[in-house]
Amino acid sequence: MNFEVLGKGGFVPSQAITDYAEKRMKKVIRLLGEENISGVRVLCKVYKDHHKVEITVFAKELVIRAETPEFDIYAAIDKSIDKLVRQIHRHRERLQNHLDKTKFGQFDSNGRDVESLEKEVLAAQLVKNKKIELRPMTSEEAIRAMELTDHDFYIFLDKETAKTNVVYRREDGDYAVIETEPIR
Repeated sequence: MNFEVLGKGGFVPSQAITDYAEKRMKKVIRLLGEENISGVRVLCKVYKDHHKVEITVFAKELVIRAETPEFDIYAAIDKSIDKLVRQIHRHRERLQNHLDKTKFGQFDSNGRDVESLEKEVLAAQLVKNKKIELRPMTSEEAIRAMELTDHDFYIFLDKETAKTNVVYRREDGDYAVIETEPIR
């Protein structure tokens, strides 16, 4: 398993911060199982008035990420790990609910069809369905188009790769691109 603690913006994490992050991550590693984790990245960012810690866990068929701003970097590590633990528990609960539903049939305790109830809930949560035309463009062109639409993201067809990509505005104001890959 690859475990790395990195700094951003000129910040170099001390050995004490690295050791603390590794020690605190043992709980997350134990919950997921070390054999299921391919890597962990702890990214420490220092700003004028606060620190921000972003922890990403790369597991089998699963990427879990938590980011927390805090005045103290150790507190930011603690809170990010607490978020990861909650996400793992939520994920396990959802998996268990799915397994229970398939194991015990498709009806709830009142005899209602679970599948139709799920469709009702999903339909109630879906606010808008929008179709878009994907135009071939570069990432820079997509950023300009996104700024014109006043959205935080923009879906486009990459000119070079002919793949669907998403450019988005990060919380720190920078831009990032999500490149899609088919599952193999």
